[in-house]
Amino acid sequence: MKKKLQVFISSTYTDMIEERQAAVSAVLNAGHIPAGMELFKSGDQSQKTTIMRWIQESDAYMLILGGRYGSIDEETGKSYTHWEYDYAGELGKRRFAIVIDEKKLLEKARENPDFLERLNYAKYMDFKGQVLGHISKFYEDIKDIRLTTMESLREFESDDTLIGWVKADQVGSSEETLKENVALLKENAELKAELDKAKEQQKEKVMIGEWDYEELKTTLESTIITLPKEVSGNEDVTKVSLLKALVSYSNIFATGVTNANGATEKRIKLYYRVAPKLMYFGILEKVKVSGVQFEQIQTSKEGLKFLAKYQMEKVKSLPPIQYEKIEVKQEDQE
Repeated sequence: MKKKLQVFISSTYTDMIEERQAAVSAVLNAGHIPAGMELFKSGDQSQKTTIMRWIQESDAYMLILGGRYGSIDEETGKSYTHWEYDYAGELGKRRFAIVIDEKKLLEKARENPDFLERLNYAKYMDFKGQVLGHISKFYEDIKDIRLTTMESLREFESDDTLIGWVKADQVGSSEETLKENVALLKENAELKAELDKAKEQQKEKVMIGEWDYEELKTTLESTIITLPKEVSGNEDVTKVSLLKALVSYSNIFATGVTNANGATEKRIKLYYRVAPKLMYFGILEKVKVSGVQFEQIQTSKEGLKFLAKYQMEKVKSLPPIQYEKIEVKQEDQE
C-alpha cells in the first residue's frame, strides 16, 4: 500500500522557475503531491492564512534556495520564503533544502544580475546559514534537484509518522506497489548515472578562474581590438583578436606594464589600451609596487595558467620533430 505524501515546495519566484518545475516534476514522478507558493500572491494576509493551512496539511516541506532573499513580510520582517521555512519548523514538519552551488549562482547572475541579493544581503546570509545548519544539499544543475528530491522522498516514505494520503482502491494492492517501487528505483539509478557522467565531464574541463578554458579562448579569439601604431609598429590601423594580442605581448605582460613617467610609449599604450580588456577576464591584474607613485599591471596566476594551456595545445598540433641519425666512428668511442 503506497501512501502519497503532500510536499510543500518553497522558493523565491522569478529566479527559481526552472528549479521549482524540476522539483514539482520529481515529486509527481515519485507518485506524490506537490503544493507551492506560486499559487498565491505575496503580501495578501488572507492568502498568507491559506499558505499556513497548506503547510499544516503537508507532510514535508522542501526549500529551494537560490541567490535571492525575496520580498519581505511586513508582519515578521522576514522574507516570505524565510517565514514559510520557520513556520514549517515550528509545526515539526519534515524539512529538507536544496541550496544553489556558488558556481551555478554565478552563472545565473551572469544571465541576470537581479538573481543576486543586494538589498537584504545580511538577512539572506543569516537565512542561508540557518538552512545549511539543517538537512540540506547543494545543487549544480537541474538533475541534482530531481535526484535529491526523489532520494528524500524515498526516506520519507518509510517514516511511519508521516500519514500521507491513500486511495481506498489501492488498499491491498501490494503487487502494484512493488512494481511502482521497481520502476522508481530504476529511474533513480538512471538519474544517478546521468549525474555521475555530468560530474566526470565537469572534471575534464580546465577552469581559468570562473571561466571554462575553451569558452574563454573562443571569446578572446572573437573579440577584435585596434592596436595603436606604437604597439604594432605599423602606420596603418592594425586590428587583431584579443587572444593574439595576449600571446604576442605575453613576455611584456609577464614583466608588467605601467603608467610611470619614463616608460616606453609601447608599454604605456599597452597599459591603457589593451591591458584593461584582459583584466576583465582575470588574465591580467594590478599588482602593488611599494614605494612608487605609478600602477603596474601584469599577468595573473590564472593568466599564466591560460597561456601554459594554450602553448601546450600549439605544441600538440605541430608535426613530430625529425632527428638526424649520427654515426659514431670506432675511434670516437675510444
